[in-house]
Amino acid sequence: MAKEQEHLRKPEWLKIKINTNKSYNRLKNLMRDKKLNTVCEEARCPNIHECWSERKTATFMILGDTCTRGCRFCAVKTGLPNELDWDEPQRVAESVQIMGLKHVVVTSVARDDLKDGGAAVFAETVRQIRKLAPGCTVEILPSDMKGDYESLHTLMDSAPDIFNHNIETVRRLTKRVRAIAMYDRSLELLRRVKEIAPNTPTKSSIMVGLGETKEEVIQVMDDLRANNVDIMTIGQYLQPTKKHLNVERYYHPDEFDELREIAMTKGFTHCEAGPLVRSSYHADEQVNKTAAQRRIKYMQGYEETNNEILNKVNF
Repeated sequence: MAKEQEHLRKPEWLKIKINTNKSYNRLKNLMRDKKLNTVCEEARCPNIHECWSERKTATFMILGDTCTRGCRFCAVKTGLPNELDWDEPQRVAESVQIMGLKHVVVTSVARDDLKDGGAAVFAETVRQIRKLAPGCTVEILPSDMKGDYESLHTLMDSAPDIFNHNIETVRRLTKRVRAIAMYDRSLELLRRVKEIAPNTPTKSSIMVGLGETKEEVIQVMDDLRANNVDIMTIGQYLQPTKKHLNVERYYHPDEFDELREIAMTKGFTHCEAGPLVRSSYHADEQVNKTAAQRRIKYMQGYEETNNEILNKVNF
C-alpha cells in the first residue's frame, strides 16, 4: 500500500460524540462484574455510547474472547480458544434482565475448534434470555460454522427473532479480507435459515472502503436478495490498528444514502447505511411485527420490575 494510504485522514463526518452517562457506565460495570464480553468493546464499535446509553441495546460476544480465525479487518484477538463456559448463557440472561434491555444481539468469536461451532451454547443463551427477559427481542450473529448445517438446526430451534450472518465484503475481496470464510458458503447459510424458518428475518452486512466498486456492492445486494435475505446494513470500514487492512477510501454520507436507496429498490425490508453503521446498528428496529408486538406486550411491566432491581444493584 502507498504510504499516504496508511495515514488517510478521517473526514469530519466520522467524528463520534462520546456519551458516557450513568446508563452506559452501569452496563460497562455489569459486563465486568459478570465476566462477559461485548463485541461493542472488543471490535471497538463507534456506536457503543449511543446503543448503551440511549437505545438500551447491546451485543454480547459469547464463547470467550479469542477467535480461531484471523480476519484482516477485525480487532478481536486471535489464538487458542478458551474452555467452554456453560454458565455463560445464564450470566448473559441475568445481565439482560438487570439492565432491562429491549433488544440484544448475541454474537461470538469463531470457534472452529468445536464440532458444532458453539451452536449449543448459542441456543442455550437465547433460551435463558427468553426465560429471564421475555420483553427482550433476540438477534443471533454466528459464524458460518464451516458449513455444518446440522448445527444450524440447533441454532434455529431456539427461535431467534433475527438471524444475522455478515458477508462482510464483495466476492472479489473475500479471500483477502476474511479468514477461512467463503462468500458462497455465507450465502448458502442465509438461504438455509429461510428454509428452516421462513418467517424469521435474515440479515447481512457489508463494509465499504476496502477497494470494492459500486457495481460490486450492488452485486452483493443482488446475491443476498437471491437468497431471500431481508435486511442489509452497509458501513464504512475503519482500520482498527496498523496491522489491519488499510482504508482505501472514505465514502461520503451522500453515497451511503444512494446505496440505501438502491438496496430498498432491490426488495430489502430494511437497510441501514452510513459511515458509522455496523451490523447491529438500530437492530431493535428491525424485528418483524410479531416479535415487536411480543416485546410491547411485556415491556411495560418488565421495565418497571427491572428498574426496581437496578436501583438495588451497586455497580
